[in-house]
Amino acid sequence: EVQLVESGGGLVQPGGSLTLSCVASGFPFDDYSIGWFRQVPGKERERVSCVGNSDGSIFYGDSVRGRFTISADSAKNTIYLQMNNLKPEDTAVYYCAADRWLSGTSCSLSYDHWGQGTQVTVSS
Repeated sequence: EVQLVESGGGLVQPGGSLTLSCVASGFPFDDYSIGWFRQVPGKERERVSCVGNSDGSIFYGDSVRGRFTISADSAKNTIYLQMNNLKPEDTAVYYCAADRWLSGTSCSLSYDHWGQGTQVTVSS
């Protein structure tokens, strides 16, 4: 059974940093694309960042490029999202998702497998 478990969310002040983690199980980690997406109630889900573990391809959304960094640790079956210089508009539920066939650069909302999400709130 494919499982994706996110952690690391919380409350942070504007300008602060957080690191999200997503532990994957039930599939060959190195053969999948895995990424981060976020959603605010009432708005569409947004692509944040994805990585293709098979080819190293990386995608960043325009709103996070230069502030967020995605990384993967295949020994731990875990991907991370280092978020720096956080802004109130980064407030959302952050989801981890994975797919065997869609690429990291597509960072597609059609990824097959999704975690339950972790809340990130940026507020003073």
